[in-house]
Amino acid sequence: MSMATKSIPYFEVNSMNILDLSLTYHWYDEIAAGRKLEEYREITDFYRSRLTFSQWRGTDIFKHYDAVRFHRGQGSPVTMLVECIGIRIGYGREDWGAPKGKQVFVIQLGDILEKKEA
Repeated sequence: MSMATKSIPYFEVNSMNILDLSLTYHWYDEIAAGRKLEEYREITDFYRSRLTFSQWRGTDIFKHYDAVRFHRGQGSPVTMLVECIGIRIGYGREDWGAPKGKQVFVIQLGDILEKKEA
């Protein structure tokens, strides 16, 4: 999976279903450098409402996102738009920030589509 930055037209970004998430500087920089290919979120009611429609027979029905807009810090104007390959529940890599032995929402990342500096 390449992490090359693609150039996409403005109108395409406006028609995309985008998930907005804040990251610490460290994890933002790791994704920007192509060293981290997944982002993790705890399984809480808050994230379940953002990442799933509902449960059907005990199985989560995940929402579709075309991309994730990562903010470098809370409310930062520095952002990066990254292709969202998919969302699942599972165990992530500890070296990428996942908690040890605990299932999380795993947001699988693709190409970097756009970067905006302050």
